[in-house]
Amino acid sequence: MPFTLTLMEIVDILIMTAVVGFIFKDIFRKPKSTGADYDPIAHYKQKAKSGFEDFKFAAMVTAPAIILHEFGHKIVAVAYGMDATFHAAYTWLGIGVLLKVLGTGLIFFVPAFVSISGDMTPLTHSAIAFAGPAVNLLLFFGAWALQKYGQLDKKWYAAVVLTKRINLFLFIFNMLPIPMFDGFKVYQGLLATFL
Repeated sequence: MPFTLTLMEIVDILIMTAVVGFIFKDIFRKPKSTGADYDPIAHYKQKAKSGFEDFKFAAMVTAPAIILHEFGHKIVAVAYGMDATFHAAYTWLGIGVLLKVLGTGLIFFVPAFVSISGDMTPLTHSAIAFAGPAVNLLLFFGAWALQKYGQLDKKWYAAVVLTKRINLFLFIFNMLPIPMFDGFKVYQGLLATFL
């Protein structure tokens, strides 16, 4: 069964990306130029645009980690012959927006998930659950290698560093053995298979 996306999945990806960009635009701001080419008058004129630039930057560094994490689940599920559909988690996205608007300082929400249907063994379930965090781990190492060995343009350096940190956080957080988290499903499937 090939990996495909429905129109509704694409719409969910776009909405989730926009909401995540809004939620994190004040946390992951686009770095401002302060080098030799810094012009304070031009900077002042650009201040009105900076909110949208921060939104785009936040979406650029956060959404791919989430989307590709969920694609990891979907690709492995489809490879095992399952039906898998990407969904924006609208209730959780609403909670994230509410926490941001209230200025709580705590942002906790689940932006997306993949619904999977079909018969699976505990080991298959474990492999599908691990696929998402595994993608984040690969993205972490990719960003780490770019930062350490790549000839990065100055304008991309902050994005690569944030990508590295976000993906490491998502890997560790998702591998915690807490019910409903990927890590719990991974460990549960392995225990059911080998014990």
